[in-house]
Amino acid sequence: MMGHRGCRLAVTYPEIAKMQTRAVMEAAIEVKNEKGYDIVPEIMIPLVGEKKELKFVKDIVVEVAEQVKKEKGSDIQYHIGTMIEIPRAALTADAVAEEAEFFSFGTNDLTQMTFGFSRDDAGKFLDSYYKAKIYESDPFARLDQTGVGQLVQMAADKGRKTRPDIKLGICGEHGGDPSSIEFCHKVGLNYVSCSPFRVPIARLAAAQAALNNK
Repeated sequence: MMGHRGCRLAVTYPEIAKMQTRAVMEAAIEVKNEKGYDIVPEIMIPLVGEKKELKFVKDIVVEVAEQVKKEKGSDIQYHIGTMIEIPRAALTADAVAEEAEFFSFGTNDLTQMTFGFSRDDAGKFLDSYYKAKIYESDPFARLDQTGVGQLVQMAADKGRKTRPDIKLGICGEHGGDPSSIEFCHKVGLNYVSCSPFRVPIARLAAAQAALNNK
């Protein structure tokens, strides 16, 4: 879970980032030309923990995206952002926001790395923690607002300080939990990305949070 994946793959194998960027941009331009939809791709670079790491991959993405636009004679707009899922990225979010137009908080991984749990085996011991009342609920299902939430709040504040118009969202299973969505609303996140079956719950919870926190 914490190994050779995400942006680390793009650093060691830049051709992966090139291929994915070309695929996204060509598809967006094709849909725009054929269907007339105003597509604005948002290319998210995951597992970033360092601003220079993000810039390295972003430079590759921009180079290929501009190349595709030139080839296709397109003026399509696109945005580049990152997933905040490593505690270091949350702590240095003001610097990361210099390169990222949006943050999506990957709270599954952020929870895992903040607690030092592995989602592979946490289920083997968490039941004992619930019985002993050490934890009241599964931190992978309901966002830990005290610890992980503090990192989310910090990153949101730091990101907005650098880039006032930054778009902020949450991605993952917490996006379908009502109490987690209410917390995200209070922090000022703009959108939720979650499993399709969780969307109705997320929409209802977002509406309730808006009414409860006018």
